[in-house]
Amino acid sequence: MELLKKLTQTFGPSGNEEMVRELIIKEIRDFVDEINIDPLGNLITRKKGNGKKLMFAAHMDEIGLLVTYIDKDGFLRFSNIGGVSQYYSLFQKVMFKNGVVGVIGYNEKIENMKDLKLDKMYIDIGASNKEEAEKMVNIGDVACFLGEFHTNMNKVSSKALDDRIGCFILMEVIKSIQKHENDLYFVFTVQEELGLRGARTSAYSVDPDYAIAIDVTDTGDTPESKPMALKLGKGPAVKVKDSSIITHPFVRNLMIDTAKENNIPYQLEVLERGGTDSGAIHLTKGGIPSGVLSISTRYIHSPCEMVDMDDVKNGIKLLTLIAEKKL
Repeated sequence: MELLKKLTQTFGPSGNEEMVRELIIKEIRDFVDEINIDPLGNLITRKKGNGKKLMFAAHMDEIGLLVTYIDKDGFLRFSNIGGVSQYYSLFQKVMFKNGVVGVIGYNEKIENMKDLKLDKMYIDIGASNKEEAEKMVNIGDVACFLGEFHTNMNKVSSKALDDRIGCFILMEVIKSIQKHENDLYFVFTVQEELGLRGARTSAYSVDPDYAIAIDVTDTGDTPESKPMALKLGKGPAVKVKDSSIITHPFVRNLMIDTAKENNIPYQLEVLERGGTDSGAIHLTKGGIPSGVLSISTRYIHSPCEMVDMDDVKNGIKLLTLIAEKKL
């Protein structure tokens, strides 16, 4: 659990994943045969084998904010990095890479929450004027949301579980594998939140026979939530479809059959909006059969995302068995 806490609390908005990458390298360097960082910043690790080439991918980046303007009173205007919700953002704390902390405010009286807009928000870092602010923050500086790591009733809540939970799962799979014939690539991608960018370039370099992305997905188990056949604690989810992919039957059935053979609980996921790294991977080169293992997550893209650790543990078990399976 301490490793997951470190992962979620590490600064890493899209385009600024280096601190997350270094943490991952430190933890897995003794368990892999090769470690490479490509020009875009993807971390590509390998456990060599003579069988089929299998790629697992999870993204290191999180959503964030980028400073676009500093006004005369020292307040910071910003643009979003990835899918930042105006409703989740208001009055939240954010932190810049240098440790400066600010609070997101609104520049007019709020009469109707439906009228909230990101372009009317600002970050207050406590500066009295522009000169003071510029001593702490510059145009183009990036901030992440602050969201402490908590556990309760086997649930974990924190910022950046999207997708540090996927990174955590891959790291544990790497450590758990005993014997394998497959040529295994574990890729920790960059800039997923900006359009699956790292997945596209890393998949082109690896050129696997099959690929599985690991990411979060929505749930249908909170009061008045949109109907969805996913609940926390009922097992990792095997994706059928999202906005970016209809998963390949071979890869989808590989996950389902392996789960059934080993009595691992699983769910089937149909996500009407959103996508994962598999959306870019499966369209790379001549096409790569791809699937997704998802972890049901409440309050995605908020500073308090929530997962059930039983789903995580079963996801680790399932992917370890697939990695060890002769394909």
